[in-house]
Amino acid sequence: MLHGRNKMQQMAINLPPVQSYPDGLPIYFLTGRNYLYQTLFCIQSLVRVTTAQFKFILVDDGTFNHQITEQIKRQLPGAAIIMQETIEQNLNTILPAVKFQALRNKRKVYPHLKKLTDIHALPGNEWKLVMDSDMLFWHEPKALINWLKHPQFPIYMVDCVESYGYTTQLMKSLCGTNLPTLINVGIIGLNSNSINWQDLESWTSELEAKEGPSYYLEQALTAMLIGQQPALVLSGDDYIVNPDKNIIYGQQKILHHYVDLSKEFYFKHAWQQIAIP
Repeated sequence: MLHGRNKMQQMAINLPPVQSYPDGLPIYFLTGRNYLYQTLFCIQSLVRVTTAQFKFILVDDGTFNHQITEQIKRQLPGAAIIMQETIEQNLNTILPAVKFQALRNKRKVYPHLKKLTDIHALPGNEWKLVMDSDMLFWHEPKALINWLKHPQFPIYMVDCVESYGYTTQLMKSLCGTNLPTLINVGIIGLNSNSINWQDLESWTSELEAKEGPSYYLEQALTAMLIGQQPALVLSGDDYIVNPDKNIIYGQQKILHHYVDLSKEFYFKHAWQQIAIP
């Protein structure tokens, strides 16, 4: 598996350029030195299955350097690159450290939180679709594209098991509403203007004070943000989290999100099908 991952990293450099269009459908990736190769493969797989045009916005996870930005410019011409300096300026305006100590401190040790803080503090698009990099598209994601054209409600994937890291009772008591089940944030679209940052600050503090830190904090906070409001739920039969070997080798369904045990077949097999011209 490690050999396959290393080979994937090497082959990512040879993927053909993908044009990003100023008026394309916007998709955000939090990425960097350890994940750019996966981001490139994910984007490559997407543009191969649709004629839709996209605007890719790559947000620095803190590891961008000259070599990385030059690679992005070469392989994703026209893509927007959001550097740390811009991110820090936005955070200081939207989430000043004196008022948002929990969020500002947590993002330093828990990079997943940056998918909320760093991306949704950016000006520009009211609705922002954020995608994880460890995913590949095999067929046209029509529901996703339609949402990008006319976003009205949050959008998310269905998880294979509920993974919020905190008890439902505590989460509900803090946000004051029932929670959607099985949210997976591999694909997540939210209205930045509707995010109550003070709520996120207090929820983060209370969740960790009462039940400790969790790898799934970002997913829990997202479920609490969505609450009972209407949402577009991408079909769990078509957008697969943790696909099994048969689905992976058969290139079945629309999208595979390679988490947990499916990582093995992601690194040993799946990406190679995208690398083939």
